[in-house]
Amino acid sequence: MLIFLDLETTGLEYEDRICSIGILAVQAQEKAVAMYELVNEGKKISAKASSIHHISNEMIASKDLFTKSEIYKFLQTHNRAETTIVAHNVNFAMQMLFHSGYEFKGKLVDTLRVARHLIPESESYSLQYLRYELKLYKEEPKLLQSLQHEEAFIAHHALSDACIVKLLYELLSSLAPADTFYELSHKYVLLQKFDFGKYAGRYIEEIAMNERSYLEWMLYNIKDMDEDLKYSIEYYLGTTN
Repeated sequence: MLIFLDLETTGLEYEDRICSIGILAVQAQEKAVAMYELVNEGKKISAKASSIHHISNEMIASKDLFTKSEIYKFLQTHNRAETTIVAHNVNFAMQMLFHSGYEFKGKLVDTLRVARHLIPESESYSLQYLRYELKLYKEEPKLLQSLQHEEAFIAHHALSDACIVKLLYELLSSLAPADTFYELSHKYVLLQKFDFGKYAGRYIEEIAMNERSYLEWMLYNIKDMDEDLKYSIEYYLGTTN
């Protein structure tokens, strides 16, 4: 079984928790299962987070813990070695699920890292950027209608984004065999350019040559740095093991 998963959180700090989750489970010869729920892990949603996913504290006030949700029960039922969870930045998603009481036993595929491997020329790899750059949005309404969840057709709705992950997975499958995705998901990507901040669009190698101290500062001060960015900076600085 493939479980395409997305979640929204109360913020991006270590202490933040899940506030919504959406899954799309697909298995050969069986009808796809689509589920979406709001959950309350006892952590207040920041205004900044609400401005992105439009979930307010009032909306989750009466909701249960994730471990009492129907999605948790479904994930536990299929928590076995032959199940694969597919998500964009899957390590973050699984970390948040772990904090909420779920420890997965199957395989993980990260469409973020696979996209970096297979589409190296992309200017950005955020799910919403790829949604428009690769024109995935054209297929989304039909998919959501088939699942009878047309109300989810908005950005940063966890079920809508889980559907985008599925569409991205299918597109990536046209570029390389899907059975290589597990390996690619665990293989560092050497990034060429920054896609954020004051050096967005500039080559990391160039910055390493001309402003080495800035990259060293980033390595020392940004504790939750993207793994591929950290690997790339260390590579261009010549400090990789």
